[in-house]
Amino acid sequence: MLSLNIPRMLITASFTLACLLGTVSTHAESPINPEQVIEPVYQTSTDVRDKIESLSSIIQGDIDLLPDLKGEIKSITEYRIKTRVIELRNLIDNLINASEIDEEFVVPLVQSQLVFLKQVRHYLNTDIIQLRSQVDGGSGDNAILLRISEREFQRDHYLKAELETIIWAEKVKLDVETLRKTLTKRLITRADRLDSLVSYTQNELQKSVSEATAAGDNISSEQKQRVSSLKERLAQNSASLSTAASLLEQLGQDTANIKQTLFSISGDITQDVLNFNVASSLLEEWANVAKHQALDNGPSVTFKIIIFILILFISSLIAKIVTRVATKTVTASKLKFSKLLQDFFISLSSKAVFAIGLLVALSQLGFELGPLLAGFGIAGVIIGFALQDTLSNFASGMMILIYRPFDVGDLINAAGVTGRVSHMSLVSTTIKTLDNQRLIIPNNKIWGDTINNITAEHQRRVDMTFGISYSDNIEHAETILKDIVTQHPKVQVTPEPIVKLHTLGESSVDFIVRPWVKPDDYWDVYWDITRAVKMRFDAEGISIPFPQRDVHIYQK
Repeated sequence: MLSLNIPRMLITASFTLACLLGTVSTHAESPINPEQVIEPVYQTSTDVRDKIESLSSIIQGDIDLLPDLKGEIKSITEYRIKTRVIELRNLIDNLINASEIDEEFVVPLVQSQLVFLKQVRHYLNTDIIQLRSQVDGGSGDNAILLRISEREFQRDHYLKAELETIIWAEKVKLDVETLRKTLTKRLITRADRLDSLVSYTQNELQKSVSEATAAGDNISSEQKQRVSSLKERLAQNSASLSTAASLLEQLGQDTANIKQTLFSISGDITQDVLNFNVASSLLEEWANVAKHQALDNGPSVTFKIIIFILILFISSLIAKIVTRVATKTVTASKLKFSKLLQDFFISLSSKAVFAIGLLVALSQLGFELGPLLAGFGIAGVIIGFALQDTLSNFASGMMILIYRPFDVGDLINAAGVTGRVSHMSLVSTTIKTLDNQRLIIPNNKIWGDTINNITAEHQRRVDMTFGISYSDNIEHAETILKDIVTQHPKVQVTPEPIVKLHTLGESSVDFIVRPWVKPDDYWDVYWDITRAVKMRFDAEGISIPFPQRDVHIYQK
């Protein structure tokens, strides 16, 4: 919040002038030549004049009250003054940018704004100097420095207004070249001071954060307060430096060094990085830093990198050994793990060993494992929300591994697909269909549907139906069917095949034939018996009924 602690004597003149200028008569008494052509002069509307006069009066009244106000009431009044000033300047800006300018009315307004901003600048300087004099190296310095930083941050608003007012003055043909040069000089000095202040604050913040981290659970309230204060000061000082750079750019000054500092502090990649001067300065600085780091810390860093690579190499070897041990263990286990579960345990054991080795290696490079693992946890939550479908497949894969409804090589029907399982991961299952197509199906589709494991049992019944004519011998047909079934080499002896008269249909007498076979022999037996029945029935003179339609024609 801007605090305008401006004595009444020095500020009243500016606003009173702005108020009076709205009512000054623009007509002077002079002899009129009848032959002279008087051109019409554009004048500001009465409503706008009245609005400007009203705002000037309100602002002046609030400024008159400021010296007697304290606490939150004073803050509210300061906020009111700031908003009214912004409203007043918006009206002046509209008048300046209009197609026709009432110079007799606008010029004094611009001049009064220049006077007002000069007085505000003077009192902000006075207040900042007074605050600096209170810094004595005591415990209250952080609060005072923060107030100074806030004051500098508030000054940015009036620096922008000052440049805007100079631009207004140029539009109404006022000579402000000296003011422009003075403002440029002040901004260059301010930017240089803020550049040093931002760098210093950044260094102090890094030291304070390091001290707070080292303190751990024993961190004091003073340390927390200092870190918070430095963060706020750094944000305000960086914003002020950015504002100074923006204003200097508008004044045609080179700001590459300032943007380099801002980039080094914030790390924000903006279009300024594409500026050749900024980019080259950053690259040069980074090269110098890398050079000094290599000279100062080269041997220790090199040793740490060697240890890092060595730990990863050893972890890889141990992971391979663990993979072999896990393979022998799960394949020879009395628990009879499925092929899918075996692959899962083998893969998990090797990856877990390597992950532990990677964490140990990172710790040798100076990484804190606690924050790193916490970061992985947070990242896991974020990724979990982003990959809900994938996690659903993962959960379904775990359920399939635990309950083992099928294994690699099994013939199954699931998710509307029939085929043999060729591969499975925690996310998907690969099935090769009977016509040799390879389908990759998400696990949640399989687990959420009915799973028919065709090869889970060692025997499978083949269900067939054969019909004979009503005029054929039932006993003879039944004997032929039993003979064909029992003579087939792939039909199981037990359970005993079933051949029974089943139904008396509309046009045929139907027998059911149900032999038991191995699952892999199902279709061979089905096709062989069907072919044999047709050939034997034809040879024995047994007919196989088929739908017929008799057409009778009656003639009258």
